[in-house]
Amino acid sequence: MKLPIIPSIFILVLVLALPLNGWSSCVVPKTEGEGESESEPKPIVKPQKKPVFIEADRLTGYYKQEVEATGNAVLQQGDNTLTADRVKYYEQTEDAEVEGNIRLERPKDILQGKKLELNMKTEVGQLTEPRYSMKKGKGRGAGDILYFEGKDHYRIKETNYTTCPPRKRDWYLRADELEIDNNKEVGTAKHVSVVFKDVPILYSPWINFSYSGRRKSGLLSPVAGYNAKTGFDMGLPIYLNIAPSIDATIMPRIMTMRGFLLSNELRYIGNNNMNGNLLFDILPMDIDTNRTRWGVLYTHTQDFGRGWRGFLNYNRVSDDLYFRQLTPNLAQTSLTNLSQQGGVAYNGRWGRDGTLGFTGFAQGFQTIQDPLAPFVPPYERLPHFSLNAMKYNVGKMDFELKSSWTNFYHPTFTNGNRLIIYPNISLPLRSEFGYITPKIGFHYTHYSLDKPVGDKGEVVDRTVPIFSWDSGVAFDRQLEIGGMKFVQTLEPRLFYVYAPYRNQGYLPNFDSAVNDFSFAQIFTENRFSGGDRINDANRAATALTSRFVEQGTGIEYLRLAIGQQFNFTDPRLQLPFPQVTSGRSDFIAAISGRLSRSISTDTNIQMDEAHLHTEKIRTGISYQPETGKVLNLGYRFTRGVLEQVDTSMQWPLGGNWHGVTRVNYSLLDDKILAGLAGFEYNSCCWALRVVLQRLTTATQTTTTAFFVQLELKGLMGLGNNPLQVLQQSIPGYTSVH
Repeated sequence: MKLPIIPSIFILVLVLALPLNGWSSCVVPKTEGEGESESEPKPIVKPQKKPVFIEADRLTGYYKQEVEATGNAVLQQGDNTLTADRVKYYEQTEDAEVEGNIRLERPKDILQGKKLELNMKTEVGQLTEPRYSMKKGKGRGAGDILYFEGKDHYRIKETNYTTCPPRKRDWYLRADELEIDNNKEVGTAKHVSVVFKDVPILYSPWINFSYSGRRKSGLLSPVAGYNAKTGFDMGLPIYLNIAPSIDATIMPRIMTMRGFLLSNELRYIGNNNMNGNLLFDILPMDIDTNRTRWGVLYTHTQDFGRGWRGFLNYNRVSDDLYFRQLTPNLAQTSLTNLSQQGGVAYNGRWGRDGTLGFTGFAQGFQTIQDPLAPFVPPYERLPHFSLNAMKYNVGKMDFELKSSWTNFYHPTFTNGNRLIIYPNISLPLRSEFGYITPKIGFHYTHYSLDKPVGDKGEVVDRTVPIFSWDSGVAFDRQLEIGGMKFVQTLEPRLFYVYAPYRNQGYLPNFDSAVNDFSFAQIFTENRFSGGDRINDANRAATALTSRFVEQGTGIEYLRLAIGQQFNFTDPRLQLPFPQVTSGRSDFIAAISGRLSRSISTDTNIQMDEAHLHTEKIRTGISYQPETGKVLNLGYRFTRGVLEQVDTSMQWPLGGNWHGVTRVNYSLLDDKILAGLAGFEYNSCCWALRVVLQRLTTATQTTTTAFFVQLELKGLMGLGNNPLQVLQQSIPGYTSVH
C-alpha cells in the first residue's frame, strides 16, 4: 500500500532500523550438577543496522521497501548528515539515490555535488561534479567524478587540490587522480602538476602528502639554495616515520663546488624520559679538497629512575674547516671545542632535610682551530666524579659538602689527578623582611701529578679557609602606573668574604679562569672558575635592587639594580688576564625588563671609578608592538677588546610584505661581522621568503649564503628554508605564517 503524501510543514522522522532479531527455545532449569546439553540451542544475534533518520517537506514510499524524500531532504545515519533536494532510500539494500544541491557532511570532510549513488552500509558509490573540503588542514578541491571505495576512502578523477580559500586559488595541485584516505589522513595523487599563479612550476608522476599535518613516510619537497663555499646546493629529503617514537630524515644533496653529500638525522623518544638526536653527514669525495669529509652530532639523555639519569653528547667533524665551509649555521660556524662526553648523575634525598647529588662522566674535546688565530685546547677529564651533599636544620645550622675527583689529561702540559673537598657550615637567620647568613668552610685540594712542580714535588696540597657573610632586607609598596597595579620592592644587600692569601703560582691550571665581572659574580666567594685557583679576598659587595611586579599575574616587568665591590686589601693572586687590583673595584648598574608594553631592555654598565671611565657596556633595547614587528638595537663594548653595534629588524613593508635585516658591525675592525637582508610575503595560503646572509666564520674568512623558499601552506615548501637563520639572527622574530 502506498503511503499518503504528508503536508510540507510537517516533518516526519522515520527510524528504518531492523529490530534485534533472534530466537531461543524453552530452557529447562538445570538440576544441581547437571551440565549443559550440546544440542541445546544458542541465541543467534544478527548484526544491527545503524538507524537511518529521514526528514523532508514531503515523504512518500512503500513500507519497509523504499522512501522518497523531496524538498529540504535530510538523511542522517550516525555521524553522517546528507542534505539534498531529493533523496530516495531503499531499506533492504541500504542504497541511496540523491539529486540536487547535495551536501554530505562527515566527521573529517564535507562533500558536495550534483548526483549521488551511495550504499550506506558499504560506503561504495559515486558522486558527479564533486566538490570536497577537509576539516583538518583546510584542503579543498573539485573534480569530474568521485568514487566512494569503502569507509573513509574515496577517489576523484580529473581533480584539483588547494588550501587557498574559495575564489582565491593562488596555487593548486592539478591531478589525473586523487585518492583520499581519511583514516590515515593522507592524499595520493597521480600525474600531478603544481600550479602557482596559473603557471606550472613542478611535475611529478606521483605525490603522497598528509593533508592534516600527521607524520608519514615519504618524499619531502626539494631543497635548493646557494652558498659561496658550496655553490648551488640541491637536496631531496626522504622522511621515514619508523615508529610513533622514532623517525628519520635522509637527504641526498648535490653541491656544485663540493660534490655529493648525504645528510642523515635520526630522532627518538622513549620511556623514562629517554630521547636522542643523531645528525650524521658524509661527503665521500670533496671536489675541492679531494678527500672524504664528515660530521657527527649526537645527544642522548635517559632517566633510569630512583633519581638516576644518563647522558651522552658526542660531536666530531673530519677537519677544522668543516663547519665554516659546509654549513651556513652561525651557531655551528662559531664552535671552537666539540664536546665528547658521557656519564651518569644522581639527585636524591638525604634523610628528611637533606639532598645528595652525584655525577660521574668522561669528557674529551675536538678543538676547531682558526689557522690565523690558534689557541690552546682545554684539558680532557678522564674521568670526573663529584659528590655534593646538603643537610638542613641540624640544630639551627646547615651543613654542606662539595667534593670532586678528576683525572686531567693534555698531550703537551702537566697531567695528573685533583681531589677537592670543601665542607662548610652556615647559620641562616631569616625573618619575613630579611635574612643574615654567616658561613665558614675549608677548601682542601690535593694534587697527584706526573711531573714535579717547582720545588714541591709531584704530590702537593692546598688548604684555604673561607668566611662569608650574606645579608639582605626586602621592602615593598603598592603603586599604580598607567592604569596597571604593581608591587615595587626595594632590596638592599650586603655581602662580605674573607680568604687568606696562598701562593698557588706553582700549581697547574687545569680549568680555572677569571669570571666576568657581573652582579652574579660580586656575590660569590671566588672570582675564579674551576678549582685550581682560590682567590685571596677581603672584600665587601653592596647592591640595591628594585623590582616592579604586576599584582594580578606576578610577572616581573622591570628590574633596576646598582652594585659595587670594595676590596679592603689589594688581591695578590692573579691570572695572566686583565685584573682589578685597586682597593676600590668597579661600579656596576643594570636595568632589565619592560619599559612599556612594547619596549623592553637589558642593559649592564661597568665603570672604573679610579680612572673615571667605562670598562664594559652590554646593552640592548627591543621594540615589539605586535607579532611580526620587532626592532632591536644593541651595543657591546669592552675597553681595549671589542666595540660592536648590532641591529636587527622584522617590519611590515605594506600589504603582505615584511622586511628582515640584521647588521653586526665591529667599530674597532671597521667591518661587518654578520649581515642579513631579505623579505617575506605572506598570503592566506602561501608564503615567499628571500634572504641573503654574509658571515665572518674565522679570521679574514667570510661566507655568503642565499635562501629562497616558496611555501605552499598545507602541502610543501620549495627551496631552502631560512626560518632557523632568521630566528637566530633576529631576537623576537616570529614567522608571519
